[in-house]
Amino acid sequence: MRILTVCLGNICRSPYAACVLAQDGGAAVRVRSAGLIDMWVGMPAHPSMIAVAADRGYDLSAHRAAQVRPDLMEWADVVLAMDRAVLTELRRLTDGATAHKLALFLDDRDVLDPYGGDDEAFTACAATIEEGAPRHLA
Repeated sequence: MRILTVCLGNICRSPYAACVLAQDGGAAVRVRSAGLIDMWVGMPAHPSMIAVAADRGYDLSAHRAAQVRPDLMEWADVVLAMDRAVLTELRRLTDGATAHKLALFLDDRDVLDPYGGDDEAFTACAATIEEGAPRHLA
């Protein structure tokens, strides 16, 4: 299975979700992540997200932000938006061939963006992502 996770800037939520899915899914899963905006393209994950990930047994040190592109959406079997606003924008960007791949990471709620928040916001975000990841690996 090929999964693409998408958030706004690709420095907090989507790289962490991709890391969790890749590590927990093993060889059966290939995962990539991207962001809607190009503001942080090429930049590492947010330092607080890297620290929280490390504390929880995940390594985000090699991550570099990328912007979502049509070829990434075509590559994926499923494209998981981290919140409803991202999902809405992805629907606007997609064509008929990839629209059926779009879904929220959490079926019924957003993964709150920790950007600009304190360490507790990053820890809560990580816990929410870990809680939601197994449904995509079944």
